[in-house]
Amino acid sequence: MAKRDYYETLGLRKGAGADEIKKAYRQKAKELHPDRNTDNPKAEEQFKEANEAYEVLKDADKKAAYDRYGHAAFEGGMGGGGGGRRPGGAQGNGDFASAFSDVFDDLFGDFMGGQRGGGGGRARATRGNDLRYNLRVKLEDAYAGLAKTITVPTAVQCGNCNGTGADDGSEPVTCPTCSGMGKVRAQQGFFTVERTCPTCNGMGQTIKNPCHVCHGAGRVEKEKSLSVNIPAGVETGTRIRLAGEGEAGMRGGPAGDLYIFIEVADHPLFEREASNLFCRVPVSIASAALGGEIEVPTIDGGRSRVKIPEGSQSGRQMRLRGKGMPALRGGAAGDMFIELNVETPVNLTVRQREILKEFDTLSKDNNPQGSSFFKSVKGFWDSMKG
Repeated sequence: MAKRDYYETLGLRKGAGADEIKKAYRQKAKELHPDRNTDNPKAEEQFKEANEAYEVLKDADKKAAYDRYGHAAFEGGMGGGGGGRRPGGAQGNGDFASAFSDVFDDLFGDFMGGQRGGGGGRARATRGNDLRYNLRVKLEDAYAGLAKTITVPTAVQCGNCNGTGADDGSEPVTCPTCSGMGKVRAQQGFFTVERTCPTCNGMGQTIKNPCHVCHGAGRVEKEKSLSVNIPAGVETGTRIRLAGEGEAGMRGGPAGDLYIFIEVADHPLFEREASNLFCRVPVSIASAALGGEIEVPTIDGGRSRVKIPEGSQSGRQMRLRGKGMPALRGGAAGDMFIELNVETPVNLTVRQREILKEFDTLSKDNNPQGSSFFKSVKGFWDSMKG
């Protein structure tokens, strides 16, 4: 059976560059890894083919020979960069671990529960976790901005051991199990698996005399008070980042960040849509019919006089330019819209009823919307009869 072209095996064009080859191999290794394809009996063989192709194409000399002679470059002593051996032979299988190790962390670091990175002591100092704090503010505060002090439960560096986790001035020692690597390797079938060291939990170090205050963690639980500046114009969902105000790192590592998520509370008078505000104002039938002026509140605590046009209907809006919310990142402020809500009187007296009945009789021709509606209704009924 003819051997597949190495570029085709990895899904590449002829003459692909080193970065493309490495990226394609990573993808193929993810797709074809036997542990992820237990229902595919061909996965292991395809995985080996991909490794064989990568073993040749990642090496500049072998790749040059393959580009010129194809598979014949590694058969019958042609030389090239292959040393006269087939990549799938003894040499190819012997180099599998080295071919796989340079992409192992990228491919299976999360899958196997390990941590990316290499070298001794890479995890001795780990970054602290980020924290989230939900802050509810009033609409007036979102309009003007404010400085607020919040109290956050967090983990801070232990003052007794200065974050080392060791007591009485002693220092952590290199983990004897992983020799400071923070991970251990085990051979499983045809590939090597890396896992977090069970002795030091990936830290690369162990502590013989743990700090009696933090018990070796290098940090303790504590509430921390912080001053937060809330900028004018914030909306629900606005996120404020305080760098380095999250949990302290392990063994002297850098602290995480604190993210404050803003929620703007509902207001009894104003409704907000982006930078615009809406205020529904009830007006009497007489005021809506005759027109006049009303006084309305504004979000800054002030007052504005608004003229009601004669014959106004419910839902009519008047705009007060620039009386809305400020823009969070600069720019013009929004507008405020006054929406009229014509109110029907209740609990009428006898005299009020008499006046309204008389008014209704005299105003048959003063209701253009009603006349138009009932004219349409009559036309609808007539069409149904037809």
